[in-house]
Amino acid sequence: MAHYTVTTVTTTSTAIGNARPLAAAELAHAVGAEIDWVVELVEVGIVHVPAPRPAPAEWRFHSADLQCALEASRLQRDFGVGLDAAALILDLQHEVRRLKSVLGAQGLGRDL
Repeated sequence: MAHYTVTTVTTTSTAIGNARPLAAAELAHAVGAEIDWVVELVEVGIVHVPAPRPAPAEWRFHSADLQCALEASRLQRDFGVGLDAAALILDLQHEVRRLKSVLGAQGLGRDL
């Protein structure tokens, strides 16, 4: 007779948007990092907070910020780059996507 173990996994999720942005601590948790890492993200310009810069406890982030934080984390993990290099890579990726979009709108980017 076979014996089976039943395991229940419960997760919680939070919708991220203009109505419910993430606090800095929530962003850090979502990426598996510490709040100091989020502060570094802001310092190198990977994510942005309004000027004049409030205290980190008052920072709020949206889904695009979460995506940038996840990409920066992946670049650090997979390639061992620092956050300055990650910021440059992310800026270049954004610019390439923008240029492809412009070329595509002009009918010139079919092979991109």
